[in-house]
Amino acid sequence: MQTHFTSAQLQEPGIQTANDILRACVHCGFCLSACPTYALLGDERDSPRGRIYLIKDMLESDAAPTEEVVRHVDRCLSCLGCMTACPSGVHYQHYVDNARIHIEENFTRPWFDRTVRRLIAAVLPYPGRAKLAFRAARLARPFAGLLGGRLKAMLKLVPNTALGETREPTVYPAQGVRRKRVALLPGCVQDVLRSGINDATIRLLTRLGCEVVIAPGTSCCGALTHHLGYDAPARDFIAANVEAWIRELDGDGIDAIVTNAAGCGTVVKDYGHMAADDPALAEKAKRVAGLTRDISELLTELAPLKGVVGDLPPLAYQDACSLRNGQQVTAQPRALLSSVGFDVRELNDGALCCGSAGSYNILQPDIAAALRTRKAAAIGATAAQVAATGNIGCLTHLQVAVEIPVLHTVELLDWATGGPNPLAAE
Repeated sequence: MQTHFTSAQLQEPGIQTANDILRACVHCGFCLSACPTYALLGDERDSPRGRIYLIKDMLESDAAPTEEVVRHVDRCLSCLGCMTACPSGVHYQHYVDNARIHIEENFTRPWFDRTVRRLIAAVLPYPGRAKLAFRAARLARPFAGLLGGRLKAMLKLVPNTALGETREPTVYPAQGVRRKRVALLPGCVQDVLRSGINDATIRLLTRLGCEVVIAPGTSCCGALTHHLGYDAPARDFIAANVEAWIRELDGDGIDAIVTNAAGCGTVVKDYGHMAADDPALAEKAKRVAGLTRDISELLTELAPLKGVVGDLPPLAYQDACSLRNGQQVTAQPRALLSSVGFDVRELNDGALCCGSAGSYNILQPDIAAALRTRKAAAIGATAAQVAATGNIGCLTHLQVAVEIPVLHTVELLDWATGGPNPLAAE
């Protein structure tokens, strides 16, 4: 694609990145069929190719973003299906993230929109605040019918299960001979909404000979604020995590940094790019990114797993987009689940996003609900008795519409290899 940035514009790192990405695009249109919003809405402005043109015009003109551009960029899920489909290697992830930062710095949103977005950024990345907010949401749920779409969507997503406690920094010793020492990112709201995911991860890893560290100073990965276009808070989270893990790496050492929330893993693996313009952090961030593994990747390295439970229920596997497209991890979860005895069933249109996408299901509730309905029907068509996914956001979003339990892959692997039955708590 031809671009027309001025030499002065190209001195800005974000513009130079956008220029390089744009020049790789050949207008082929392969991305359209991989885009959930285009499939749903049929408007090319709600496709990757359409957004690429809208953002290009916005950046080249160096003018304030228009409402049209903001509307169509906001509708992007960042599912990154377009990147998997693209034959030219267009790095849409970095392109749209740069656009979001540009929009937040140069566009004044309506007051309610600003308020909701700032509330998300001020609450969800902090487990203590999130827990208080979820408790308040439960009290407000009887009045959900009186509220608008976004507030109603927020209340609907809060589960009825018990809320967990914030996980403190600690070390969980390996059982038997230590094979690896790994740092686990516990996530910002995961322990509050579903502490069993981290519990299962720790049980499974320690049984397999891993010492598991929750490093002091780790925090939210930064994904929530980053995808809202809030650059400074995202960088603060990145810096805190990088420094925390580098202390462990240079201290007692770690063999890997483990994530079990696919959205977090995609961002942490991108820390090298995100901190590239910070001289104090760039090299450290690259080391951290290079050590990061999704839990299914690490378990594959530690395999084989030994299933000890007979008569496991048939299972529908739902790809978290950030795992499938952002990290290109697809075979490992399926192979692990099959190896311990699950009958893994595939979904029709399994590559299309379920509509969760971080805070998207709050900010774009109608589109998110339509995609969830489509995904729930695909899960139901498998006649499975349980669904598995690799991301807390997908799990929470889908459980509202799916009649069978939706569990994290690692909860099922832990159960099949000797851990407690997570279905007993459903």
